[in-house]
Amino acid sequence: MSSDSQQPQPPEGATADATALLLCGARLTDGRTVDVRIGGGRIEAVGTAGSLPAHGARVDLAGYLLLPAPAEPHGHADTALSADCPGPVSYATEDVQRRATEAALLQLGHGATAVRAHVRIGDVQGLGPLEAVLQARRSLRGLADLTAVAVPRLLTGVAGADGLAMLRDAVKMGAGVVGGCPDLDPDPAGYAEAVLEVAAEHGCPVDLHTDGDDPARLARLAAMAGGLRPGVAIGPCGALGRLPEDVAGRAADQLAAAGVTVVCLPQGGCGGTGVRGVAPVRLLRAAGVRVAAGSGALRDVANPVGRGDPLEAAYLLASQGGLRVTEAYGAVSGAARAAMGLPAVRVEAGFPAELLAVRGERLSGVLSLAYSRIVVHRGRVVARTSAVREYCDSAAALELPRQGRPDARP
Repeated sequence: MSSDSQQPQPPEGATADATALLLCGARLTDGRTVDVRIGGGRIEAVGTAGSLPAHGARVDLAGYLLLPAPAEPHGHADTALSADCPGPVSYATEDVQRRATEAALLQLGHGATAVRAHVRIGDVQGLGPLEAVLQARRSLRGLADLTAVAVPRLLTGVAGADGLAMLRDAVKMGAGVVGGCPDLDPDPAGYAEAVLEVAAEHGCPVDLHTDGDDPARLARLAAMAGGLRPGVAIGPCGALGRLPEDVAGRAADQLAAAGVTVVCLPQGGCGGTGVRGVAPVRLLRAAGVRVAAGSGALRDVANPVGRGDPLEAAYLLASQGGLRVTEAYGAVSGAARAAMGLPAVRVEAGFPAELLAVRGERLSGVLSLAYSRIVVHRGRVVARTSAVREYCDSAAALELPRQGRPDARP
């Protein structure tokens, strides 16, 4: 436990609970300052600061804004952190597992307690990268939830028969989602139909890469996906915003009617698509489409400086996408979790204890300067990032406040 956490003695007559945690003095987005008691991986109570007794560990969150934790709905675990590798990227099991684990931990440090990772299968690597990512998932249990999306290259024609068989094998191995890149198959509609068929067979969600540049293809996908449970997501749809507004609007209406989620990538593209740019989030939201936001490439050849930071994605949606700060954060938290089939999180009693505390007073400030963070997963502090900013002695004459404590003076 960190230095600002204490292990107090329980009150007389009470017993210590090893899973209990009390978050003290946290600010909520509605302006309240509260204590939050956690037990058994869920929020047990939320009360005014100082009102809740502690039966376990305490964490002082004075100066922090407490939020539902974000989730990462579009990562690439098999290629992450490979941009600086000398020579060709290694897909040896141990190398992929190491990169996938490190990438998930980086994203966890940013606040994402759940990650959906797209993993290519087929070609000479076969199912090796998927097995490596599944091993990483097992090693991360208790720290973060990692779900693998199986991404075959081809699924139609003679060449696609092996890919279709491998996709079914991937689901049996433990891939929780079926996906792929229909735009790269000679028969995009046939590819999407094959993925949806496998998903229906196994009761899996679907998550497809597409640039969204063909409205007829989007309309056909929407018609095929309508009513499929547990759900269909597509992304990043960067080219959809380049279509005429009326054409894009009709496509958005069709996607909304079919219940298809669009996962945009405000930080840039990924290796699964060839178009840079961000989906028209305001147009999609106005049509009733659920829009989530992911990070995409994390320092691989598609984006060698990708950060994998959900708060940066929200910042870009607010600063460049025209969303209000609450909408922008919702795209990386509530909407992202819904797209991934995860239960909703609110800072209220009864909800899962998946939380992110960021030093700051308001959501706008948090998205602007999200330096210090504390991450809670399944009711336990699993990551902490502390930032300290210092100035030379002459700056003291300005009597500016120190970071995070408005009443503290240097």
